[in-house]
Amino acid sequence: MLEVHVLASGSDGNCTVIECDGEAVMIDAGISCKRILSLMDQEGVDKEVVKAILITHEHSDHVSGAGATARKLGVPVMCNANTFSQLSLGNVDYIPFDTARSFDVGNFHITPLPTSHNAIEPNAFLTQTDGKNVLLATDTGKLTFQIEAALKMADIAVIEANYDAKMLADGPYPASLKRLIGSERGHLSNVDCGNAIRRTMTESRRQLFLAHLSKTNNIPDIARETVADITGIKRMSIDCLEFPGDTRTLRA
Repeated sequence: MLEVHVLASGSDGNCTVIECDGEAVMIDAGISCKRILSLMDQEGVDKEVVKAILITHEHSDHVSGAGATARKLGVPVMCNANTFSQLSLGNVDYIPFDTARSFDVGNFHITPLPTSHNAIEPNAFLTQTDGKNVLLATDTGKLTFQIEAALKMADIAVIEANYDAKMLADGPYPASLKRLIGSERGHLSNVDCGNAIRRTMTESRRQLFLAHLSKTNNIPDIARETVADITGIKRMSIDCLEFPGDTRTLRA
């Protein structure tokens, strides 16, 4: 069985483990190693099954625990060379990949896809295993055509719904940061997320997880309601983390 364990998602840290048939890959490690191991234990993920840590981009909420976790688990860190040049992970086993070029880690066939964010070379990941497709796409101000194609074929989609436009406009951030968040190199809004899901709907059923919700500019109920209104999908079928420290496991 394919399981996607969302251990952390948001501006305070991001970490997801994709597990199938006794093997797993971790995408991002933006919380402490101690916290990651505790949450893995909570979700029933054996630390021995993790084969690699994949990094989407260099921002601290995605990499702060990557070095320590890689050393603790004895696994390599994988990201493109530009991203690695921005990291200070200490002594780790590093394996580079090229964006848009697929590679294999154990039973997982992984394709890094370009995103649009204020980072040097950010990626989303399409992970394929056991005939199932998992898309993890966050930290992007727009969805590239490659990501929309992956979203259409995904059995499980972990996709960004970072902010509610009104909350961002009325919120406490300075004008320059609001402009960046709302730009094509910022984050995906609830409306943009809903529209992308609607554009890529097929007769096949997807599991949808709204990721990287801003604790300042979004509320889980607003994110779900907005996406549900745009797509016609039942609100109860759209998942996200409800509070800090919450985790979620999706199965396919």
